[in-house]
Amino acid sequence: MAKEVAKPAEPPKPVHIGGESIVDRILPHIKKIIVFIIVMSVVLSVVFAVRWWQHRGEEQQTEKLSAVLGVAERPLAAPDEKPDPKNPKYASIKDRASAVLDELAKQDTDRAGHAYKAGLLVDADKLDDAIAEYRAGQTAEGVEGVLCREGLGLALEQKALAEKDPAARQKGLEEALAAFTSMQPDESGPRRAYALYHQGRLLQKLGKRAEAKTAFEKAKDAGPPGLDILELIEKRLASLGAA
Repeated sequence: MAKEVAKPAEPPKPVHIGGESIVDRILPHIKKIIVFIIVMSVVLSVVFAVRWWQHRGEEQQTEKLSAVLGVAERPLAAPDEKPDPKNPKYASIKDRASAVLDELAKQDTDRAGHAYKAGLLVDADKLDDAIAEYRAGQTAEGVEGVLCREGLGLALEQKALAEKDPAARQKGLEEALAAFTSMQPDESGPRRAYALYHQGRLLQKLGKRAEAKTAFEKAKDAGPPGLDILELIEKRLASLGAA
């Protein structure tokens, strides 16, 4: 009698273990997920759009400033030099300053800074406008504020020296001295030696020789070796009897 061949056991049917599948879990929340994705897409689109707009604005301002500097870089003509249409040059510093100011107004950019614009106004013989521009920038942080306070002192000094009335001249020089005094109060800050040098000059003009000498000595000590005004400081001290 032949032996019966045992049938192979059927493999067990797959049984899901652990409850619902991941798809089953997601389906009830699919609307919330879609909404979240849409919201995040909108947010990211706005963020990238803002960044693009900011960069675009910076590029436009840079282009405007480049146009201004292009006008400023045109050279001055030498005395008695004949005009050359192929190589235009400015007849004077005043003409160049006026042309750059016109370009600044045309480009409507604030990237040039108060100190730069005010310096152009001085060169264009618009001293009162320059003083107003320097005052507008004197509270700026960093070297821009320092340069504006220095420029303000120089402009006020120039205006005072043009006064015919002694009282008005005295008042103007005192205002210039105040600007130089506030120019750089930080002993280790940029252009500290120049601030002290200007103070010494104004004190000397006001007849305060002892105070002027002290200011020049401080300026000498504040400046690094090789400072371009050291020779001028030595000459001022010599004129005050310090040599």
